[in-house]
Amino acid sequence: MASSLLSRVPTTSTNTMSFSSSLNNNLPFPSRRLSLTSPFPTKPNRKIPTIQAKIREIFMPALSSTMTEGKIVSWIKSEGDVLSKGESVVVVESDKADMDVETFYDGILAAIVVAEGEVAPVGAAIGLLAETEDDVAEAKSRASSKSSSTSPPPPSPPSDIQPTSSPSSSPVKPSSTSPPTVSEGPKKTVLTPHAKKLAKQHKVNIESIVGTGPHGRITPADIESAAGVSPSSKSVSQISNVAPSAPVSSSSSPPPKASPSAPSFPEIPGSTIVPFTTMQSAVSKNMVESLSVPTFRVGYPMKTDALDALYEKVKPKGVTMTALLAKAAAMALAQHPVVNSSCKDGKSFTYNSSINIAVAVAINGGLITPVLQDADKLDLYLLSQKWKELVEKARSKQLQPHEYNSGTFTLSNLGMFGVDRFDAILPPGQGAIMAVGASKPTVVTDEDGYFSVKNEMLVNVTADHRVIYGADLASFLKTFAKIIENPESLTL
Repeated sequence: MASSLLSRVPTTSTNTMSFSSSLNNNLPFPSRRLSLTSPFPTKPNRKIPTIQAKIREIFMPALSSTMTEGKIVSWIKSEGDVLSKGESVVVVESDKADMDVETFYDGILAAIVVAEGEVAPVGAAIGLLAETEDDVAEAKSRASSKSSSTSPPPPSPPSDIQPTSSPSSSPVKPSSTSPPTVSEGPKKTVLTPHAKKLAKQHKVNIESIVGTGPHGRITPADIESAAGVSPSSKSVSQISNVAPSAPVSSSSSPPPKASPSAPSFPEIPGSTIVPFTTMQSAVSKNMVESLSVPTFRVGYPMKTDALDALYEKVKPKGVTMTALLAKAAAMALAQHPVVNSSCKDGKSFTYNSSINIAVAVAINGGLITPVLQDADKLDLYLLSQKWKELVEKARSKQLQPHEYNSGTFTLSNLGMFGVDRFDAILPPGQGAIMAVGASKPTVVTDEDGYFSVKNEMLVNVTADHRVIYGADLASFLKTFAKIIENPESLTL
């Protein structure tokens, strides 16, 4: 189902208003046809005040609660096309899916502000819709002004510092904003820690040295040059890689502010830089956000011989192992609702009324978690059918927002790849995530001490310790293991 594309009227002089003299022309009415009734006084045959929009902005819609910007995948319509209400206009890539977006109004697509492949923040104008042919030229002019106002200014050319040139050879025009030259007034000698160490080692008077570093900073190369020592490769490397750590004097302008957490690493020959896709950016943001949640992990081994036997019976009917695990998890969560709860503000937690199992799926260019809603209430075969539909929509990037952002518990299964154990990262806004490893033959002992070989898998659960405690999670895993080892109830 396509999303609806909202349009808004810019507050400019192009809007024509028709009000009677008894009304204030500055009333903040929205851009739609209005019908004024009481408490305004009325007269017979009085015209209804209207606001007619000649040009409307087509803006980037918010296709999910976590979406902050969107990428234009393609424009279905071209400039000059006549649009009808409800017609698809553009395909937008959100942080999770590609969606066709419709228009709410009739009109002419006068100008495209954001081209295909470009990104715009939510709420920004991506196109202009004109009401008539006469308004197209004005819309194009407005689009040009928007493009010029949003485009960044051209970067100023870098100013290379020439260490050998004297201050007098390049006169500086006096200005109240320009920094004073190095030779003006008393100054504080600034040098790098390594340069200070070399000066002490070679017994060099640093007051007699003119620094060639940024803002007159004395570098190790300056010390070695003053001492008559050829600059070593180590010093050159440190000049280029070591960030200044000494305070800069007040007489010098401060250097550009840089991020201290982003060290520069030498590029590896033959390497390729690939920017994040919109989905990868969303995954990165969520993973960083999850670091603020105090989590703990619990592992639990469980025998799977009975589950494997049931899977062989229901597999011809289209049931997958993922559906079996999701159904078992939903049944266990129904008995342990605290594991299905969530804490979003750090001050309270919510018992979720629905058990919605989100299952991690790897797709081309990212990761997404389609949600099996009310998994505890669906029978196994309907759940499997629903899961198949969700996977197809996920891989074609056609999931609707409620189909990937409504999970209350997440399941990640890498057992199909032969992974025997792993830990999963807790998604923001959920209480727990289950990591399922592969089922493998394992030597076990029974109550009488006899050895036997059983298929066994290890399940690790990562949980939010603000809401779920160790005893809660252990009880949940015990119930889940009981369902897995006696899976007859899954088909009821």
